[in-house]
Amino acid sequence: MAGIFVAPAPSFAETLIDALSAAYQYSPTLDAERARQRARDEDISRANAGYRPDINASASVGRETSWSKSPIRGNSSFENSAFGHTLNSPRGYSIDAVQPVFTGFQVTNAVNSAEATDRAGRETLRQTEQQVLLDAVTAYGDVVRDQAIVKLNENNLKFLDAELQATQDRFNVGEVTKTDVAQAQARRALGQSDLDLARANLKSSRAIFEQVIGHPPAKLIEPNPNTKLVPHSVTEAVAIGTKENPQVVQALYSEQAARFDVDKIRGELLPQAQIEANWTDTFDPQDLIDRTSTASFVGRVNVPIYPAGGEVYARLRQAKHTHISLLQQIEEARSLAQSQVVQAWSQLQGFKAQSESDRASITANTTALEGVKEEERVGQRTLLDVLNAQQELLQSQVNLETTKRNILVASYTVVSAIGRLSVSEVGAATEVYHPEVHYQEVRNKWFGIDITHDDGRREHVDVKDNGAPIK
Repeated sequence: MAGIFVAPAPSFAETLIDALSAAYQYSPTLDAERARQRARDEDISRANAGYRPDINASASVGRETSWSKSPIRGNSSFENSAFGHTLNSPRGYSIDAVQPVFTGFQVTNAVNSAEATDRAGRETLRQTEQQVLLDAVTAYGDVVRDQAIVKLNENNLKFLDAELQATQDRFNVGEVTKTDVAQAQARRALGQSDLDLARANLKSSRAIFEQVIGHPPAKLIEPNPNTKLVPHSVTEAVAIGTKENPQVVQALYSEQAARFDVDKIRGELLPQAQIEANWTDTFDPQDLIDRTSTASFVGRVNVPIYPAGGEVYARLRQAKHTHISLLQQIEEARSLAQSQVVQAWSQLQGFKAQSESDRASITANTTALEGVKEEERVGQRTLLDVLNAQQELLQSQVNLETTKRNILVASYTVVSAIGRLSVSEVGAATEVYHPEVHYQEVRNKWFGIDITHDDGRREHVDVKDNGAPIK
């Protein structure tokens, strides 16, 4: 079981893969779902208990006293009656054992149902892992984007400061009017406002990064979109997603569990057979008897004729309806997976096209700004034209940073939609949590109340009177 720890802020440059690895090791959400999955593993052990004997022992100790009065033969008067008094200290013990022989296949189907439910739970765990990693990608991309936007706005403010100073100097020598100075001052104030907002957004993104990854961001390297795991076409992506998406696989296992539940309830209508054994020892049960011992070995068959007033039949019909509903949920999950894949793919393609437009816009706006500045020097353009050109260039640069972030998130969203976003697939961890390890440990476990961690630690959990656990 992966322990929760807070990783220190890295002193080296941190890549996206480093961030994904840190989130995988830190995430309390992921650790909580792992614990829930280990709890589901115990349902298999509980179901297997139906194959095993039920053995109980009891002991008793007591004190018995009795008085008796009987008339003397031939004389019924009170004075001529005979009195008796006995005092015993009976004590003893008893051992009972019941071994099921045939349960109408209820235990077999209960084990199969628990196995299917457990596998459905693993898909829930896989879905949680995908969401944690996607949140980490989003948080990483947001910080990189907001850092770039802050830098762009800082450069923009430097440009506006220079323009304001130059306009003020030209006003002092009478080359421009007070209106030009006011326009430069207004645009400089707007640039400062944009910078303050960008810095506030960056602080928010850094806080979310620390929440998801487990440490503050430092020296983040601009990531490249993950193209290795993205399918080559939307048709290929849909084909993979409708088979490997965790929601689809979970629906398949849930339907399988419901099918076994129907057979388990049907078993209650079949005969039941069991063997019962008993050994009882009693000491000093009566006067003049020091000990009695009793042993019994009984085979018992129970044939249900009309069990529980028809309640079993109602539950059987109910389970069949539930099974039908889960069959429909399989189709619903496939349709949802297909829709998610198509949406994610469309967004990715749209953002890629937008990226090309943003780059072209930056090139054009850069050229336009240089031209307007030259024309403004010879009097063919006004200062406002220069300020507007600079603002348009800044906006196209901010758009590109936002689009780059969107491409990154969209590419990993496609990988998540097809069900292949995991640390093992992206190469983000050298040690991966395997739920099968705990499953194998407990599925046939007969005894024990300790929970064992993969590092060898054990937690023996008791409960105080106030309900607080002791570890």
